[in-house]
Amino acid sequence: MEYTRQLLESIGLEGQRLQMINLSSAMGGQFAFAAAETAPAPAKNALAAATPERDGQQVYQASCVACHDAGIAGAPKVGDRSQWAKRIAKGLDALYASAVNGVNGSAGVMPAKGGNPALSGAEVKAAVDYMVGRSR
Repeated sequence: MEYTRQLLESIGLEGQRLQMINLSSAMGGQFAFAAAETAPAPAKNALAAATPERDGQQVYQASCVACHDAGIAGAPKVGDRSQWAKRIAKGLDALYASAVNGVNGSAGVMPAKGGNPALSGAEVKAAVDYMVGRSR
């Protein structure tokens, strides 16, 4: 029994309600354990817990600054009003959509979420708001 507990702990299943499943006789009648659907695994550490969303400046510094400070691949430089004017004129919803979904056009290229798929939609919007606020 102790070996089973240690095994489950080593693969991150300790503390979960488990049910034993008898595999078919073709598998030699072996037993396997599967997590019960009703018992979610508890968060083990801070990495497993949800990360609080960052503000626009933090997202910009972490994910956007490389392109939007240097104007790489047609990215409008933050603070350059002439580069942002036409984009801002289209409205925030258009800017949000471009930032979330990406852009591939004659004016430039930008991957969805600036190439950081871990960003939430709210974080992307916050970064857009930050850049627009510095570029009006």
